[in-house]
Formats: sequence, structure tokens, C-alpha cells
Amino acid sequence: MEAIFHEKQEGSLCAQHCLNNLLQGEYFSPIDLSTIAQQLDEEERERMAEGGTTTEEYRIFLQQPSGNMDDSGFFSIQVISTALSVWCLEITLFNSPEYQRLRIDPVIERAFICNYKEHWFTVRKLGNQWFNLNSLLTGPELISDTYLALFLAQLQQEGYSIFVVRGELPECEADELLKRMKVVQRERPKLIGEETNQRTEFGQRVQNNDWEQAIDMSKSITNTLDDDEESLQRALTLSRQHMETEDEEADLRRAIHLSMQGFGPGTEDSEVTSSQNHLAQSSRTNQTETPTAEEIRRRRQAYFERKQHVQPEISDQAEKQSSTILKTSSASMTERELPQADVLKSLEAGANDNSKGKGS
Repeated sequence: MEAIFHEKQEGSLCAQHCLNNLLQGEYFSPIDLSTIAQQLDEEERERMAEGGTTTEEYRIFLQQPSGNMDDSGFFSIQVISTALSVWCLEITLFNSPEYQRLRIDPVIERAFICNYKEHWFTVRKLGNQWFNLNSLLTGPELISDTYLALFLAQLQQEGYSIFVVRGELPECEADELLKRMKVVQRERPKLIGEETNQRTEFGQRVQNNDWEQAIDMSKSITNTLDDDEESLQRALTLSRQHMETEDEEADLRRAIHLSMQGFGPGTEDSEVTSSQNHLAQSSRTNQTETPTAEEIRRRRQAYFERKQHVQPEISDQAEKQSSTILKTSSASMTERELPQADVLKSLEAGANDNSKGKGS
């Protein structure tokens, strides 16, 4: 199929595409066809002038636009016929009664030119197979021999004018190649507009799918972030509760430790009081939050109540022990000093006796 020359539609130059697809090459340009159209216009003007240049008919003819071409790029059948005459090719109206009476099988022909509402396209045999070379298609369309007659009949019913091309067409690579092999077309070409619309629709579907996926991903990320934030908040709450419980237990242990060390009244009262105040505040804060803190508070309060009763007794016992120790110390010292006093008295008594003897 790549060997087949196929010009696609550009503007309204369907007549140019029709001729080049028929001849299988870039043989005609818009300038070539415009030149042919101008020549045909001049020939028609000369024929009209033969009847007189001052007649009403001639004046009206000059005022009318050209019937062989227009500004859009349309060219008449006269331009196409004149262009084909350069290659010694003629066209015959396939729809005419004269040709229909001949009962010629379309398969034995070489090419057809079809026109409907100023659009021209070619149907041509290349090798041993027929192809629809419409410039509005994305590529050549394979037509079987059995379907060719039905295809032309359908065009006639739709209002197409069909012309049979007679004569020797110029040689081309596709014709020589397809004489040695046959083409198998698995997918028929589409109209250029349909292909563009399908690409546009496909692109829109892809964009819509991408947008929906992006929205779904955004929702998923948002939900994940919300879940993570909730989990973080729960973790922070549990951590604060745990830290407060640990602080309260640490304060309780410190208060017990201070009370067991037996510090002085001033130090013990100030530190214990601050610990009590901190513990009471922590207890009030966590009283409504966790039952563990409430239980700790009750145990702490009970402990300090017992401590207040026990401290005076411990002080009294300490004083009694101190006085007893002092008394015992005094008694022991008296007992140790008594023999020494007796010795001193004996020495003094002896001294006195000796003094008495000497004096006598």
C-alpha cells in the first residue's frame, strides 16, 4: 500500500488530488489547472464575442464569474477533461444511457472519476485490484471486483456523476508491483475528519481519566494525611497522659524518700509542701482523665496523713532516747571518776599524817 500514490485533501483542491491520484504522481498543481481554466474562459469569451460585443448576452457573460474555477480552488469537468487530453485520455459519462446500453462490465475498465457537489475523486485499478483513491480518506481503500459494481451503483443512487476514463494511463510503480502480488487490507481507512475527531475524543478521554485519577489520588492522600494527623494526636495525648502519670509517681517517690531521710523541720516542710502542692495539682488535672491518677492521689493523701501522726511520735522517741543517752553517759562518767577521787583523798590524808609526825 505504501507504493500507491495518494494525495490527501488540502483546501478545495480536490480536482488536483483527483488527477494526481489517477495518474499516480504530482503531475498537476493549482497553477497548472488555473492556467487551463483561464484558457477555457478566454475561448468561451471569444465564442460569445462572435455574436457581437455590444449584445446584451455578451455583456451579461462578462459580468458573470468563471464557470471553470473559483477562488476556493474548485475546477470544472472541462478543466479536468482538458488536463487529461494532454495524456491522450478521454472521459465518458458512465451514467449516460448510451454507455448503459453497452452493458460493459465495470471490472474491465481502467479508472473512474466521480463528482458530487464539487468534490472529485478517483477509483482506479492498480495491477489486478481496484482502489478508492478519495483524497478525503486517510489512505487507499481496497475494493474487490464483486463489490465494484455495487459501489458504483451506490454512488449513482447518492447523486454522484461518474465518468469512465479511457486511454492508456502512464506507467507507475504501484501498477507494476501489484501485477506481481495482491494486497490484503485488514482495516479500511477512515475519513480524515473522523480520524481527527476520534483522536480528539480519545485525547479528551485520556485527559478526563488522568484528571479523575489525579482527583482520586488527591482524595486518597488527603484521607491518609487526616488519618496520620488523627493518629499523631492520639499518640500525643497518650504520651502526655503517660508523662503526667510518670511525673506524679516520681513526685510521690521523692516525697516518700525525703520523709524517710528525716530532714530538719524547715527543709522537710518546704520540700514536702512543694511536692504536695505539685502532686495535688497533678491529681486535680488528671482526676477526670485516668483512674490511675486518682488512685495514686488517694494513696498519696493517705500516706501523708499517716506521716503527720507518726512524725510527732518519732520526735518524742528521739528526744527520750537523747535524754536517756545523756543520763547514761553521766552515770558512766561518775562511776569512772569515783575511784580517782578516793585515791586523791587517800594521798591527801597521808600527806597530812606525815606533816603531823614531823611537827611532833
